[in-house]
Amino acid sequence: MKLRLVFPQDRFLVELGETPTAKALLDAAPFESHAQTWGEEVYFTTPVSAKLETDARQVVEPGTVCFWTEGNALALPFSRTPISSDARPKLANPCNVLGRIEDFPLLKKVKPGDKVRVEKA
Repeated sequence: MKLRLVFPQDRFLVELGETPTAKALLDAAPFESHAQTWGEEVYFTTPVSAKLETDARQVVEPGTVCFWTEGNALALPFSRTPISSDARPKLANPCNVLGRIEDFPLLKKVKPGDKVRVEKA
């Protein structure tokens, strides 16, 4: 399962795992949103609502694609966030882990307010 994220600066391919939240996002695509940033994380709201899955985590590796259930948002951490205690991203709350994003260091170019289109790949 794959999604494509289209920002003004770049396109990103997301490899999704077989999770209920990932399937819901794929079913909801295509949709558009606007990016926000929090430290070295890009996030944006989605039309999907989900519950925490059993493998939800708060500390992840850079490039992990997460779903923030409290904000119905995709979270794309690519380095430290304001609450990180080491080099790994620490999310605001535990989030569902959905997969990985290719070329995640390029997310640094995304600015708050940038439009993002989420498509099936």
